Amino acid sequence: MRISEFFKILALLFLSQCYPAPKVAGQFTDLEFEQMATQMAQGTVPDLTPTQLVNFESPVIVLDTRERAEYDMSHLPNAIWVGYDDFSKDRIQHLSKETPIVTYCSVGYRSERIGEQLQKLGFQKVYNLKGSIFQWVNEERPIVDKNGEPTDKVHGFNKTWSKWVKHGQVEY
Repeated sequence: MRISEFFKILALLFLSQCYPAPKVAGQFTDLEFEQMATQMAQGTVPDLTPTQLVNFESPVIVLDTRERAEYDMSHLPNAIWVGYDDFSKDRIQHLSKETPIVTYCSVGYRSERIGEQLQKLGFQKVYNLKGSIFQWVNEERPIVDKNGEPTDKVHGFNKTWSKWVKHGQVEY
């Protein structure tokens, strides 16, 4: 394990302890979830809610910034996988820098980091999906598996973070 990976894991473990689990997994208020999602993001990339994404006035490109296994289990329809730990600008070089891009992960932390990289690469309209895929499924919006088939399975990232999923079948 590289030192940078060790520190990323250490940071995620630390952050996961900052948000104590609800007494029963999946039993939290919308306000509690929103507060957690807001605290995870640093505000460096503008947020877009799931409703705003669905109602966006022009075509958007949706990028999944989770690990491949998470994406393969389920993702937003038409999302393009770009990864996080092994993200490479080569995966996005064919995209127009003027087309709006929405990034997402589990709750919004990783996707905001990739959104920052996209901004540095010159992409002009980058948004972070507020609450990411967990918010999406909590609003009972559709997700698909690696074959594009509808599914209710959502990758919980880990047991600590999966507590924030109210709807869908959490797996790892």
